Amino acid sequence: MDAALAAALAGQRVLLCYGLLGELMVRLHVDYMAGQLLWLRGLGVDVAVVPLATGAPVAGNAAEIAAAVLAADRPALLVGHSKGGLEALAALLQPGVAARCRGFVALQSPFHGSPVADAVCQQKPLHLAAHHVLKALGLGDGRGVQDLTTTVRGAWMAEHEAAIMALAATLPMLSLATVLRSAEDWQDNVYLPVARWMERLGAGPNDGLVPVASTLLPGARQEVLEGGHRALVAEGSGRDPIGVLRRALAEVLGAEDWGRCPQTPAGGWTTPRTPV
Repeated sequence: MDAALAAALAGQRVLLCYGLLGELMVRLHVDYMAGQLLWLRGLGVDVAVVPLATGAPVAGNAAEIAAAVLAADRPALLVGHSKGGLEALAALLQPGVAARCRGFVALQSPFHGSPVADAVCQQKPLHLAAHHVLKALGLGDGRGVQDLTTTVRGAWMAEHEAAIMALAATLPMLSLATVLRSAEDWQDNVYLPVARWMERLGAGPNDGLVPVASTLLPGARQEVLEGGHRALVAEGSGRDPIGVLRRALAEVLGAEDWGRCPQTPAGGWTTPRTPV
């Protein structure tokens, strides 16, 4: 399968768009999409990480991603994790960008916002602390966190729904979500109490940061797997992030009539499956 995937990606670029604090994890040598990056390079694929201040506002980072897509003649395939998926989607709606792309894979992206961001922004001291920490680390500011709230994202999605539907009719798009039901390692143990809090709040199944319902993208295909918020990007017990990306890329590249793929109804979710 890898040989066929490499052949399908020949002459194209894969651009990875990190989520909030993704670049900090890389600086600290914490596993974050490193395996996927090395795997794609090993296949001879032209892959790069779009350099972003991941705590910056979505609109600014979307402009950076759009510029990265338009900077080369070869088509790009965008892969965004969490906040990076929001920015990749916004970039695709900018003039000329979708025409230079082959597909879009979103991993655990809160298109409709996160209750965790709501809670942070509702507590002014906490939001201010997040602002100063992001600024001090050169990762952005509090506006990037505000952009993840359900109020901001809900308004943005409503405003752009028709454009997103039109995009999905011409560009293969896949949104992957996860559900955290039990902790397999220390990472899941961090997310599990938050996941249960969000369920009590009425957000439904979630990964400890993002509700499954929030990952729904109008017109796009959605799949739901098991695990916490880093399950699709970092290695760990029972995880296979490379296998997940392999299948996601194969689905996007192999879809001949994506516009007619069934979509999960808004507010619902598909049956969780174990990552391949």
